[in-house]
Amino acid sequence: MVDDAEIHLYFDPVCPFCWMTSKWLRMVQAQRGYTVDWRFISLRLVNATVDYDAHFPPEYEAGHTAGLRLLRVAARARAEHGREVVGPLYAAMGTAIFDCEPDPSTDAGYRGTREFVEPILTEAGLPVELAEALDDDRWDEEISAETDEALALTGKDVGTPILHFEPPAGVAFFGPVISRLPTEEQAGELWDHVIALARFPGFAELKRSLRERPQLRAFGVTEDEVGLQEDWHGGSRRQKR
Repeated sequence: MVDDAEIHLYFDPVCPFCWMTSKWLRMVQAQRGYTVDWRFISLRLVNATVDYDAHFPPEYEAGHTAGLRLLRVAARARAEHGREVVGPLYAAMGTAIFDCEPDPSTDAGYRGTREFVEPILTEAGLPVELAEALDDDRWDEEISAETDEALALTGKDVGTPILHFEPPAGVAFFGPVISRLPTEEQAGELWDHVIALARFPGFAELKRSLRERPQLRAFGVTEDEVGLQEDWHGGSRRQKR
């Protein structure tokens, strides 16, 4: 366990808002020299008791399941190659999922296949044999424990990402959720505002359910466009609560 990291970010690789926040965090990390420990939270496990057909758009169950399968690969990579490989592996996963043009010939479940993950492992400098973990549910216990760890910090009515500032004593929040990536100049200023709120012991929540579709190529939104506004509930695009 990394005890001296200044930020813990709990991620699910298939969450677009988590990806946007992680990209922003990497910008700030480069400017400020933060140490970050990249940890796991599975949306599939968070929603284990939810009827997907009744509550979510049709592609969500396959997408969340693919996220769990990718986290199994990340968990095995961490176990065999050290915690320092998780950040670059997540970066490679997120780039392949969100920063590429959508492929109409594939569905959300494709992200949980060897065909998808093996090139990502190669790009991250890791052995493709780690893809064998996709089907290995023995890693689910570890992923579930880390998911529970994240939710114990914030409460359960949240989504991803979860950021823990200055652990173990610092506060943790769901988010910050952003739809557009700030500029290099804006990144640190925006971060400072978030930190100021987080460090006030009485601050609990700042929230709105209306969000822009993330400014990501996978969603058909370019860097100079504003995404369609959508209404999200409880940190996810549920059809009903």
